Amino acid sequence: MDTPYLLVDISIAVAQYHRIAAAFPGTPVYYAVKANPEPTLLIELVRAGCHFDVASRNEIGLALAAGADPVTLSFGNTIKKAEDIAYAYAQGVRLFAFDSLGELEKLAVHAPGSAVVCRVLASSKGARWPLSRKFGCAPEMALDLIRWAAANGLDPAGVCFHVGSQQLDPGRWEPSIADAAALFARLAADGINLRLLNCGGGFPVDYQTEVASIDKYAKAIDAAVASHFPARPALMIEPGRYIAAPAGVLHTEVVLVSRKSYADEPRWVYLDVGRFGGLAETEDEAIQYRLSTPHDGAPTAPVVLAGPTCDSVDILYQNAGYELPLALRPGDLVRIHGTGAYTATYASVGFNGFPPLRTVLDRADRADRRAAG
Repeated sequence: MDTPYLLVDISIAVAQYHRIAAAFPGTPVYYAVKANPEPTLLIELVRAGCHFDVASRNEIGLALAAGADPVTLSFGNTIKKAEDIAYAYAQGVRLFAFDSLGELEKLAVHAPGSAVVCRVLASSKGARWPLSRKFGCAPEMALDLIRWAAANGLDPAGVCFHVGSQQLDPGRWEPSIADAAALFARLAADGINLRLLNCGGGFPVDYQTEVASIDKYAKAIDAAVASHFPARPALMIEPGRYIAAPAGVLHTEVVLVSRKSYADEPRWVYLDVGRFGGLAETEDEAIQYRLSTPHDGAPTAPVVLAGPTCDSVDILYQNAGYELPLALRPGDLVRIHGTGAYTATYASVGFNGFPPLRTVLDRADRADRRAAG
């Protein structure tokens, strides 16, 4: 099969869903569709009982087409067009996130009576893919916004936050949970009784190095909630990477192996996929995927790994210390593991004439679908 392509084993993603659901008993799991919106994956997650975090009209359509009940959708993007809010509301979506007065004003008009959650700024320290100040508001502003929501026909359900993607510190949720508990208490004094705490995503997966188990994260969150809340609120979580990443292996071909001088320098290994073809999370070498080649076990040496486009930023790894076999040659297949999340959805439409990354389902998944159909 021509490379590059992303091979996805849906059964692994479903197993990951069951694993995180078991770690958070009684807590609805809202899969972040943006991680990997493959329709078959969504269908199987619906069958497994998963809910969905959606960020756009198209993602709402994908979830509904997969059989999701609209009441299991959370429109978690805090930057929504008025017409998209109206579309979601017409489809039966009743849970929306916000972090500004402008967003609340749109929700009051186009999703009257809906449950709304305020996204509060959170630290991403410890995350391999931090989230910036683009999302969330300060707690003092959150107080005023939630009061406005209550006074203008909306149902202020609670608070949400996100501690950054591939968060390596299980303790990072605790400060935001403490902030949320303070907001619950201050608003209760005003007669506004919040009930929902959305702890977001960020749960990590193994790439080149192992991470703490999902049970350790669940226990840390549970302990923080018990410590800061006198009465436990309803919880929800929004994993994306945790469910989808282990299910994917990106297959790519070596295009060229070269050096930049006659001096003893690392070899440059160019693949037929790069940052514009779905590997955007290699920016700043943040996400460091595990690689395998046909020559594994043979002698290795340092390499710079790059993509095929005519753009100088299309370099995957230059400082992370990657080594690949000396026997590696053009035409060899390189497998990039753990790429089921945030790859195909990041691929450009056609920069430099390279087509978007294709997703191919594991043969067992295709056979299961034929048998079920």
